[in-house]
Amino acid sequence: MSTFEILMPKMGESVEEATITKWFVSEGDTVQEDDVLLEIATDKVDSEIPSPVAGTVKEIKYQVDDVVAVGLPVAVILLEGAEDTTETTEAAPAVEIPTAEVTVSTSVSSDIQSINAESDRFYSPLVRNMAKTEGITADELEKIAGSGKDGRVTKKDMQDYIANRGQASAPAPVAKPVQAAPVASSPAPAPKEHKVHVSVSAQDEIVEMGRMRKMIADHMVMSKQVSPHVTSVVEADVTNMVLWRTKMKDAFQKKYGEKITYMPIITEAVARALRDFPGVNASVDGDNIILRKDVNVGMAVSLPSGDLIVPVIKQADQKNLVGLTGDVNRLANDARANKLSPDDIQGGTFTITNFGSFKNIIGTPIINQPQVAILATGSIEKKPAVIETPTGDVIGIRQKMFLSLSYDHRIVDGALGGAFLRRIADYLEAFDIDREI
Repeated sequence: MSTFEILMPKMGESVEEATITKWFVSEGDTVQEDDVLLEIATDKVDSEIPSPVAGTVKEIKYQVDDVVAVGLPVAVILLEGAEDTTETTEAAPAVEIPTAEVTVSTSVSSDIQSINAESDRFYSPLVRNMAKTEGITADELEKIAGSGKDGRVTKKDMQDYIANRGQASAPAPVAKPVQAAPVASSPAPAPKEHKVHVSVSAQDEIVEMGRMRKMIADHMVMSKQVSPHVTSVVEADVTNMVLWRTKMKDAFQKKYGEKITYMPIITEAVARALRDFPGVNASVDGDNIILRKDVNVGMAVSLPSGDLIVPVIKQADQKNLVGLTGDVNRLANDARANKLSPDDIQGGTFTITNFGSFKNIIGTPIINQPQVAILATGSIEKKPAVIETPTGDVIGIRQKMFLSLSYDHRIVDGALGGAFLRRIADYLEAFDIDREI
């Protein structure tokens, strides 16, 4: 009998478990590759999990509302063409399967599970077997563009790749970088949280926290326990940024079909500053500092439910203002419509949260682990200010905004945190009012 275990996938860098919210199949059902098996939820995103193989659902190990750790099997699939012989040992005529076929199937199944545990992608046994037969390395497999659901590599993708592979030299194997363990696992276990006794009167209403709110609460408490928080504040003169957006927003939307807000402009400045100060684009793993190669900026989005989620703009330092605007709008819209994919909330190296959207002028946010800093932007307000001119100082009306940076004092000291925050403000203040779109 050849079976395949469906594992609880990783759904984010700091996510260690997920809740099963719905099963779309029952034991005994026949499924095809890419058929949706179940729906799971974390504090970051809800997601449907498809089957990477075709076969029959032999066993469902967990039920709705069960919380399951990442990497544990949630279901077992009897592979298509295999026979379930677990219920009888009678000498019934068995379907003859060549030994070599069974060996390959078992080997591929085990190999696939290992790769799927390390990769953000699912690889079916057929795809993995084709890769093994053709000598395609795991790193090479990761680079093949997939046309299946959520970018999954299909049989046709493999056939096309293999057919064209000989026309160009295969990419040299690249050593896979060592992934840093989640920060929460590095320090000593946090002390058990002490409950505060709360008295309740007859007039009070008791509202139970939702699943997502519970997870957000746990994540925030963990972050405060893990990282010694320090906050620095600057006030930036963003008059040029405001004037430019007011002047160009209609033309920008007409040309690119995107509404431009201040967030893409701020993200651009943050991404540049992170390149200037790589010590802030980092994580802590025990006694090691992990300097992140990619600049992936998360942006906190408030949901209609009142909860919060942080989708991530990947490679933010490599995108122009048009690209950043498209990413900001898509991620914000998908977040509010509950359409974010697991990839949309993974890999963040720094986070921006906008207190100004609620007309707040300043805030001291909690770090989004395992990152080491988070920027809060306040509302933009007109203020009288001293302006230096060639003929002397004058009082004028300027657009001002507070920027506050919370950072992890384990590795970010005041000098680094203050210089980084000041650099963001400098980039915003120097925004070119004549910039072309």
